[in-house]
Amino acid sequence: MNLKAIGVIAGVLFVVLAFSTYTVDEREKAILFSLGEIKNADLEPGLHFKFPLINNVLKFDSRILTLDAQPERFLTSEKKNVIVDFFVKWRISDVGQYYRATRGQERNAMVRLSQIIKDRLRNEFGKRTIREAVSGERAVIMDILKVSSNAQAKGLGIEVIDVRVSRIDLPNEVSGSVYDRMRAERERVAKDFRAKGLEAAERIRAGADRKRTVILAEAYRDAELIRGVGDAKSAETYAKAFNQNSEFYYFTRSLSAYRNTFKGKDDVIVLEPDSHFFRYFNQPKGATGEQKLE
Repeated sequence: MNLKAIGVIAGVLFVVLAFSTYTVDEREKAILFSLGEIKNADLEPGLHFKFPLINNVLKFDSRILTLDAQPERFLTSEKKNVIVDFFVKWRISDVGQYYRATRGQERNAMVRLSQIIKDRLRNEFGKRTIREAVSGERAVIMDILKVSSNAQAKGLGIEVIDVRVSRIDLPNEVSGSVYDRMRAERERVAKDFRAKGLEAAERIRAGADRKRTVILAEAYRDAELIRGVGDAKSAETYAKAFNQNSEFYYFTRSLSAYRNTFKGKDDVIVLEPDSHFFRYFNQPKGATGEQKLE
């Protein structure tokens, strides 16, 4: 009987101990309630004790969670609809506030957080054109969403880690007109670039023509100067040769004239026999005085 009683007492103690202890994992946040009221919302990971039937514990996932919302339509500043697909990374920051705001239901937290993000997206897209939202300012929008949504999400005991716009689509009824406008804009930019290119080409061509004209003029000037110096040197040489032996000079000039005149068999010239041109034929020793050819 003593052994049986000891066994019963040990069993009762084990059950009481089992209902009096609980553990909190590092990946969890827990709240200790006392008769339905929050007694401790800042429980550390590890083994804890409680009073059976008086205390109860609720545990929540403290890891980063993902809200993948359904695509939503928003109006831009041009009053055009865009379909935006986004997701949010969040986690519980204040488990007590999280329980009071959502009753501990993750679904409720998702719905309220989704509404906060949608309101912020509606405001940001309403300030921008389709082009700005799609191309240039998507990163800016996400940064603004992260900061502004955190201020509201704090009331839910939630911290927003990141907000990402994964896709922006145009409805079928507006995509054609938007693409036409974007194509016209690109064509305008292309024409502007072509016009600037033609202007630059004409400017380069005009500069090259001007430089060519200057170079040719300078070359002609230098050539004339050189030719003038050469002619002066030639005249000086002829004068010196003439002064040394004028008769020989006339003779060689006459031979050169004969050679240039009668180059071929068919060359014919008709002159009077006593012409100065034939002076060395008629007078082999040359002519003197007024008969000399200048």
